[in-house]
Amino acid sequence: MTDPNSATPVPSPKELLTTGRKALTVNLDPALYGTFAEIGAGQEVARHFFQVGGAAGTVAKTISAYDMTFSDAIYGKAPRYVSRERLHTMLDHEYALLAERLGTARGANTRFFVFADTVAARNYHGTNECHGWMGVRFQLAPDQPPSDVVIHVRMWDKENILQQQALGIIGVNLLYGCVYLHADPQSLVASLADNLGTDRIEVDMVRFSGPAFAAVDNRLLALFLVEHGLTNAVLLSPAGEVLQPSEALRKKAVLVERGSFRPVTNVNLDMLRCASAQFAQDPAVAPSETIVLAELTIHNLHAAGRLDAADFLARADVLGAVGLHVLVSNYSVFFRLTQYFRRYTQAPIGVVLGIDTLLGVLDEKYYDNLPGGILESIGRLFRQAVRLYVYPMHRTALAAYGATLPGAAGNDIVTAAELPVAPHLRHLYAHLLENRHVVGVTDYDPAALAIPSRDVLRRIQSADPSWALLVPAEAAALIRARHLFGCTG
Repeated sequence: MTDPNSATPVPSPKELLTTGRKALTVNLDPALYGTFAEIGAGQEVARHFFQVGGAAGTVAKTISAYDMTFSDAIYGKAPRYVSRERLHTMLDHEYALLAERLGTARGANTRFFVFADTVAARNYHGTNECHGWMGVRFQLAPDQPPSDVVIHVRMWDKENILQQQALGIIGVNLLYGCVYLHADPQSLVASLADNLGTDRIEVDMVRFSGPAFAAVDNRLLALFLVEHGLTNAVLLSPAGEVLQPSEALRKKAVLVERGSFRPVTNVNLDMLRCASAQFAQDPAVAPSETIVLAELTIHNLHAAGRLDAADFLARADVLGAVGLHVLVSNYSVFFRLTQYFRRYTQAPIGVVLGIDTLLGVLDEKYYDNLPGGILESIGRLFRQAVRLYVYPMHRTALAAYGATLPGAAGNDIVTAAELPVAPHLRHLYAHLLENRHVVGVTDYDPAALAIPSRDVLRRIQSADPSWALLVPAEAAALIRARHLFGCTG
């Protein structure tokens, strides 16, 4: 295999290359020339290219503006040094210098690149967040506008030296991937874990931009990160932008509803409306500092037996149309979801769910792998200001889940207080209710409660016009305009 813009033979992407082999391949490419700018954890990426030999033909400059005063003098002041903003100022500054100083002399036959990173590896006391931003700006061909690939990484090694090593490896993987795998973005993303594994480094955000990636949907690459274990969850804005979780969730109160959202319905929004009103009554919750999320799990997206990219994008689009952030995770149980949020915020967390879902939360079979079983799961779930807001359900609908439903005759609504739990769990559940760890949703809309959510998709696909009455107007307009979910009307 040969890259069309290079005379250097490129190994097959199916062949797992060592870090040294990747660095040497880049060094031996006569058309590549660029800068390495690294802040924090030393110059671990540049070191690989110097060690393998041939760096004189590749490296125009290396720089490590480690001191904040020096960094500010070069790149300008920044409120946070380990941030996406700082990374972009580094890419902008260093690429402009390449074009200014070398463009006339060798721009006609050189593909310029800049590799940059700003990271915080483990400090001496082991008290800091170990993460960083990495990016590459590169040309596909001489005299062409550049493209960017930016990623956010978290380091899991317990020793600083191991984190530095991991950063060096993933940096080489990133630059090699941009140069030789740019035509296949999924392969590029998968290659980030080469010679490293996902137990040492997590990649929780990727963003591709520029002419090389004009056809790339970054949401699909974010989904790929979760599907292939590079991270446990990714976050999308209502506008469809891939967000970095620590930036979006930092110090925010979180209200999240898990569902299939195929499509989002009036009952989904009514659940969030009611829960939001009750959530806001908590003195520790500031409405302006609250983020509301709709969560999709990878398991749910695979419900049809395979992951359908168009189906995922349709769900994300309609959720964005009604103003919701979208979280995609591989968390099968709720306590892992709330632990994920606790990485980024100490503010209250609210989980919105229906009676049927709460039955699953209290089903002991899901916790066989925990030494403490359901007691351990409950302890983890409700640790540190977590509350479940439970939406009621029609008795006849709940019966379909096989629940035994004692209660007053003629009372068709089952609330959190009336949930039928196993006899040996009744005292535990009573404790959760009494201490308001589980709260019944009030002020719900009876009309929304009556919506057969699982039937909405069937109505859309069978061209039954009544479906449009069961979903928010913004979602209905988008479904019609783009013929989503099999809509033909």
